[in-house]
Amino acid sequence: MPEPADDGMSYSEPDDLRAVRAFVTERALALGLPAGRVGVLTLAVSELTTNTLQHTEGGGHIRVWAENGRLVCDVVDGGPDRPFGRAMPSAEAIRGRGLAIVERVCDSVYTWTVPGGTLVRICLNL
Repeated sequence: MPEPADDGMSYSEPDDLRAVRAFVTERALALGLPAGRVGVLTLAVSELTTNTLQHTEGGGHIRVWAENGRLVCDVVDGGPDRPFGRAMPSAEAIRGRGLAIVERVCDSVYTWTVPGGTLVRICLNL
């Protein structure tokens, strides 16, 4: 089972995704994200964490906090930099929609290379 901290938790197995979604939902509501937007955040985090488990080794860590009128969520893993700014794949494509969905549902998305991997930061206005 992943170990939560007050503003973050780690995940490493597909079975952890339910706990990740619950953690993000609880944190978002506690930090004032309107209930109607919590599903948007949960979708984006689910896409990012699933991407971590499918394409990297060792799982990842997620943090959620509020600052400057925004809910901020970092997803850090050992994978390479993510290519954002892409077009939505065609309806016939079997894969490749996750990052495009994240960009479209969040108010802003940033990515940085960090020691040992990549940090993706998603923000939703409170």
